[in-house]
Amino acid sequence: MNETANQFKKAPKRKKEKARSVSVSPEMRQAYADLIKEREEREAYAQHLPAEGGKR
Repeated sequence: MNETANQFKKAPKRKKEKARSVSVSPEMRQAYADLIKEREEREAYAQHLPAEGGKR
């Protein structure tokens, strides 16, 4: 009976770890933003293409 009482108790809360931050140069930040924009444009373009493996 004692085992079942312990089985359904709430787990103790975990201690939050300190977040790590990374400093990036403005050029790198702009390059990353351009990369994300290019990827989104490519995905939007590919969305309108017919699925591969269709009839020929």
